[in-house]
Amino acid sequence: MNVDAEAAIRISALNKWYDTFQVLKNIDLDVAVSERIVVCGPSGSGKSTLIRCINRLEEHQEGRILVNGTPLDDSVKNLDAIRRDVGMVFQHFNLFPHLTVKENCALPQILSRGAQRREAEERAMSFLTKVRIPEQAEKYPGQLSGGQQQRVAIARALCMMPKIMLFDEPTSALDPEMVKEVLDTMVALAEDGMTMIVVTHEMGFARKVADRVVFMESGEIVEIGKPDVFFDAPTQVRTQNFLRNIMH
Repeated sequence: MNVDAEAAIRISALNKWYDTFQVLKNIDLDVAVSERIVVCGPSGSGKSTLIRCINRLEEHQEGRILVNGTPLDDSVKNLDAIRRDVGMVFQHFNLFPHLTVKENCALPQILSRGAQRREAEERAMSFLTKVRIPEQAEKYPGQLSGGQQQRVAIARALCMMPKIMLFDEPTSALDPEMVKEVLDTMVALAEDGMTMIVVTHEMGFARKVADRVVFMESGEIVEIGKPDVFFDAPTQVRTQNFLRNIMH
């Protein structure tokens, strides 16, 4: 077996700069198929930049990223293959306000995958049902709550049939009462075996869902551990200080 194919994602010696500021420093991280990784850390630690590098929303300057064995490099063919395998949900929902919920989920399939409209709409309804809002299909995003809009964004990403899902602080723009419905949707995804990397401050979600928790600070991975060890017996002082501050 190709050793590179054993990991869903393999990141080696990754470095990234913004001008002279180094935002990622020698990052090494392997993510197994069906593994759930939660990335946490203070603001400005490089968490979002790291996952945005995985489908080249951000471009790294040094190091290597492989997704399902395919190297992320200057090859357009490779990038297209990786983006087909990787879905992403952002902090803000990025839904088209002039399209209905169903159209928001169907149109990307038609434009990017060449799906027929009927097939695309059937898949849209299937995933809207999965995220428990099929009754909202004919409404427009502006008629939905923030939590509902984020669940539409998750359904839209799932409609593209990704093998890996990246979540970039998916609940941070939501009112507190809406956070649980989005996290519950993500828990259900995790239980289905989806490979996931989630950048979040929701430590209860991390403890419940993560196979491993990654703590980043100042562009570095400081500590990686299984949730029980990470939360109850972290080895690094910086991790201990972070957890003390957010779990007071």
